[in-house]
Amino acid sequence: MKPEILAVLLIFIGFIVLEIIFTQFFAKPQQTKDDAVVEVIGTLMLTVVTQPLVILGGFTIASLIAPDAQDMLKSWHFLSVFTLFLVFDDLSQYWWHRISHMVPWLYKLHRPHHNANYLSIRVVYRNNIFYYFLMPGLWFSGALIYLGGAWAYASYIVIKMAVIFGAHSDVRWDAPLYKIKWLSPIMWVVERTISTPSTHSAHHGKHASDGVTNYKGNFGNLLFFWDVLFGTAKIKRRYPAEIGVENLPETTAAEQLIWPLVNVTPMPKATPDLGAKP
Repeated sequence: MKPEILAVLLIFIGFIVLEIIFTQFFAKPQQTKDDAVVEVIGTLMLTVVTQPLVILGGFTIASLIAPDAQDMLKSWHFLSVFTLFLVFDDLSQYWWHRISHMVPWLYKLHRPHHNANYLSIRVVYRNNIFYYFLMPGLWFSGALIYLGGAWAYASYIVIKMAVIFGAHSDVRWDAPLYKIKWLSPIMWVVERTISTPSTHSAHHGKHASDGVTNYKGNFGNLLFFWDVLFGTAKIKRRYPAEIGVENLPETTAAEQLIWPLVNVTPMPKATPDLGAKP
């Protein structure tokens, strides 16, 4: 096993242990039987099948388009290659995520991520299988690895996944830091740079009327800076009272995982605004 994969796995397990100790990891509030099915299958499919295949696909396409360009990035400075991943993976994922909340059929692929009534490390990889097959950042990452960026990607993916795991976990690591007055200027920078439990939980909030929820914003994955830059940031240093979706018809585990192969609910005319009452 590659060191970066082992590191990501250990961080993932670490958050599981923290949630077992400090939260109800196995019995989240309002959890349904479908939740566990979607989370287990979705996580296994992404990590074992989808992500490796898509990255390999990006690698292969790049080799066909630019057969003489392999390993050209090996002579570049680390920060330059790292920045390429920030742009072509993280920034592209910001826009992919944002567009998925604007286009109805893309939202059908992304809805499983919001369908749980809780936040948790369990939710990180909770998406329709085809959502990841279509994610541009994974294809771009494969191409950059072909171009010689693997050595920088190893560090990048560990940092990115550590931030994403921390932002989704209901072990709110930022909450005690907000209470320390002398840390406030530092946290001001941190919460505008990377995703935190506070800023990302706002994206998963159920009711816009709570003053915290920002379902139509806070899209950032590693860098929350993209939300600041493109005007979709909402920073309150608080957490929504409720997590989930409303005003949507009931769905099934199969539809969540493999829509459009299984189609139970009608296509919405527009993506849902969770703050609007029917």
